Amino acid sequence: MSDKNPLPMAKGRSPTLLLLVIATLIGLPLLLPSTTLATEILIFALAALACNLLLGFTGLLSFGQGIFFGVGAYGAALLMIHLHWGMFPALLGAAVFGAMLALLVGALAIRRTGIYFVMLTLAFSQMAYFLAYTLSDWTGGDNGLLEVPRPDLSIAGHVLVDLSDPRHFYAFVAVLFLLIFVGAQRVIRSPFGSTLLAIRENETRAAAIGYDTRHFKILVFMLSGAVTGIAGALYAMLLHFAPLSNIDLVMSENILIMTIVGGTGSLFGSLLGAGSIVLLGDVLSDLWPRWLMLLGVILILVVVFMRGGLWGGLANLGKRLCSLRSAASKTKENLQ
Repeated sequence: MSDKNPLPMAKGRSPTLLLLVIATLIGLPLLLPSTTLATEILIFALAALACNLLLGFTGLLSFGQGIFFGVGAYGAALLMIHLHWGMFPALLGAAVFGAMLALLVGALAIRRTGIYFVMLTLAFSQMAYFLAYTLSDWTGGDNGLLEVPRPDLSIAGHVLVDLSDPRHFYAFVAVLFLLIFVGAQRVIRSPFGSTLLAIRENETRAAAIGYDTRHFKILVFMLSGAVTGIAGALYAMLLHFAPLSNIDLVMSENILIMTIVGGTGSLFGSLLGAGSIVLLGDVLSDLWPRWLMLLGVILILVVVFMRGGLWGGLANLGKRLCSLRSAASKTKENLQ
């Protein structure tokens, strides 16, 4: 980073990337055998996108994402079951619950860095799981919350969209994903996003030029917690059920794996990572009961041979093809 421009700037807008996202959202329900499977991919892509804001753009490896996912699921479910809240109020409540809990976890965890930060988020994840297990009157304990509703989109009692239809619910989740994706793009390309990149690259220097790095870390934690809470609420509505596994450490691990496999520092990579892991789990589980072993081998290959994740591998492949095409055209010109 130069002295004239101490903050690393994110790349400019990419209409091509946005068109690629829209094409993917349209193609998923057409190419996959189940609309529910396509919806599940988008929900976990939201969770991976939120994790990418922490890991890819701020350099914070957190094992606490399952906390916000589970709290979003429980919070929205309780609001809809007991207070009869509609879709948008329930999602807003899930976002607020996720953000507030992220504020608490983040304010305590960022007091340490490196492995100590990771261990703190791991400890909070375990605490949240056992707390949810203990408060069975609220969470259903090991049985989870049953009969979670999926409210229709309505105005003044008039139903606009019947979300009980899986295709309609997918369309709703797809539009929501697109809006959050565009919003995340604007965030990372703003001065706030540039500050996050500066913290990721060199936190000491970012603090030295006058930025309160703890303040920015807490803000991105809250943003990530809010988006993850929304993903958890949507998942509970998809299943009509909020299981205890939503807040388990395994959920945090799955979200992290999706983020890393797709490509850290790439919002579209979050969609690739979620899609690949969900699809692999769906396909491999039908082939072999111990399919997690095969999944582990595939993940090792991706990490070893695609250091930038799937998105990085595709980008490198595109550059190589362009280079080969350019070299071939030059050779052809020389021969002529």
